[in-house]
Amino acid sequence: MNTTGILHPVAGLRAFDLHRERSPADLAPFVEWIWSVRWALPAGAEYEQATLPFPCTHLVWEEGRYRVHGPRTKRFIARLAGTDSVLGIRFRPAGFSAFSTAPMRRLVDRVMSVEEALGVEPPPAASSVEAARDHMVGLLRARRPRASAALALANRVVAAAEQDPALTRAAQLARIAGCSVRSLHRLLERHVGVGTKWIVRRARVQAAAERVARGEAVDWAGLAVELGYADQAHLIRDFRDQVGETPAAYAARCAAAARA
Repeated sequence: MNTTGILHPVAGLRAFDLHRERSPADLAPFVEWIWSVRWALPAGAEYEQATLPFPCTHLVWEEGRYRVHGPRTKRFIARLAGTDSVLGIRFRPAGFSAFSTAPMRRLVDRVMSVEEALGVEPPPAASSVEAARDHMVGLLRARRPRASAALALANRVVAAAEQDPALTRAAQLARIAGCSVRSLHRLLERHVGVGTKWIVRRARVQAAAERVARGEAVDWAGLAVELGYADQAHLIRDFRDQVGETPAAYAARCAAAARA
C-alpha cells in the first residue's frame, strides 16, 4: 500500500487498519478512492496519527456525522481512542469542484457541513461504514456531476507536480498546462483551492518523508538537489516546517518503529 502522506506509517498501521477501494467507475473522473480506518485500542489508550495531506478534498463520515474536509495546508492530526471507525471519500485534486456550491478557495483549511459545501441535505444516518459508504456514493451520484476540460487539466497539473520532482517552478507547470502562470494560478484556485507554489512544496516534502518511512538511506544533500532545492538547508527547513520535526528526528523515529 502506498503510504505517502501518512507520517510514521509503520507505527500507525499497528494502531489502526486502513482500507482503500477504487472509486466506482461512474465517479472516477472526480473521486480517487474510498477509504476507511478502523481501530480498537485498549481502555485508556490513545494514539495520535499525523498526516501531510494532499491537495484534495474529503467527504467524511465520523462520529455519526457527514462533513466535508477541504484541502489542508498544514499537518492534520487525528486522535484515536476506544473502538471506532471513520469513512472517507477522497476526491481528485479538482474533483470536488464539480459538486461544490462554494468556491474551492473557501474550503481550504476548513471543515464544512454537507449543507454548506454541497448545498443539499446530508445523507441519512448510518450505523456502519458500509451503510455510510452507500449513502455517500448515492449523494454524489444524485448531483449528476459533469467532467470538464478545465477540471481534467487541473488534475493533470497536480499529478505532474507530484510525480516528477524536476518540476519545481510554476512556469514549468504552466508549460504543461499550455497557459500562462497567471492563468494556471486562477485555474488551480478555482478547481483545487491552492496554488502552484504550495502544491510543489508539499509534493517535495511528501516524497522525502516517504523515502525515509520506507527505510531508505537518504543522502539529504543529493535529495535536495533532486527535489529542486537550492541546498540541503532549505530542504531541512521545509521538511521541519511541514512535518513538525527535522529529517534526522523523523528518520530516527521511523527506524525505531520498524525495529519494534
